[in-house]
Amino acid sequence: MRTEPLRIVVAEDSPTARRLLVEILRADPALSVVGEAKDGVEAVELAQRLRPHLVTMDIQMPRMDGLEATRRIMTEVPTPVVVVSTLVERDIQTSMAALRAGALAVLQKPLGPESPDFDAESRRLRDTLKAMAEVKVVRRWPDRGTTPVPLPLATPAPRMQPPHTAVVALAASTGGPAALFRLLSELPADFPAPVLVVQHIALGFGQGLASWLATAGPLPVRVAEEGELLLPGHVYLAPDDRHLGVQDGRAQVSKAAPVNGFRPSATWLFRSVARAHGAEALAVVLTGMGQDGLEGIRELREVGGRVLAQDEESSVVFGMPGVVVGAGLADEVVALASLPARLTLAVRAGSQSG
Repeated sequence: MRTEPLRIVVAEDSPTARRLLVEILRADPALSVVGEAKDGVEAVELAQRLRPHLVTMDIQMPRMDGLEATRRIMTEVPTPVVVVSTLVERDIQTSMAALRAGALAVLQKPLGPESPDFDAESRRLRDTLKAMAEVKVVRRWPDRGTTPVPLPLATPAPRMQPPHTAVVALAASTGGPAALFRLLSELPADFPAPVLVVQHIALGFGQGLASWLATAGPLPVRVAEEGELLLPGHVYLAPDDRHLGVQDGRAQVSKAAPVNGFRPSATWLFRSVARAHGAEALAVVLTGMGQDGLEGIRELREVGGRVLAQDEESSVVFGMPGVVVGAGLADEVVALASLPARLTLAVRAGSQSG
């Protein structure tokens, strides 16, 4: 258990916003602000010199923006980075790109003490930083446009005659947006099943995440709407603070109570597709902290559904996939580089045998 306070560098060009953020963090004795940067250049320099446990990163800053600063930090001095952004569309899209560059999470900028939710939002921010500071980040080498060599699959004996795949249900948390972008960039335009996604992300960023993921590859990506028909080769994201499921081939969006603290919940999604499609459901568990999804995966396996889990080496956090693998519920454990081809093969094999 950590005894020393978490050492944090705050990067924010607005003096008012920076002061508010610092005050929120210093209200917790477990957090210590050791440096303040007013632009990306200073953020990189402070990360190199002070070696903090975590950096909070604004997006729009002079001299060097938060995206480039995140890239530099992840290349030169790998440190957990949490983006603290406004809900302006340009900032949201740049924040999503920062997640792909190695940032662990994106949070909305605090609105100030006059907001009725200020105390709750401040606690949520501090709790998120504490959790993200524990993630062991790895160095990100500059992208030279090379295609990584797929890692070998850990493949058990395949089931005979896989069933037709009616739906793919996918869940992710920490590290998920970048993993989803990579996956969607390599799925084919004729992918033969709808894809339903639960991605844990801060309130207000769901639509921006969908818009950003839609640029990854040929598949249309949208935030799911209640009752809409689920089409093959389309990707549907759970809306902000709503569960996502399926009923009679249509999206089901629910305000039901959180499941183990999560709404949207991966367990809710997996249970829903298990009940609607049984053995015709295929689940994918990507990188993420905690164990959301485990009980839903258990129910899905009981009705004959199949499960792919991201492997530990390619996961930012091997929490969600790790508990599924540890419980013996994964049909295959797959490296992220190999997952697009493996997922496409699994869906097409089932579709052809149905």
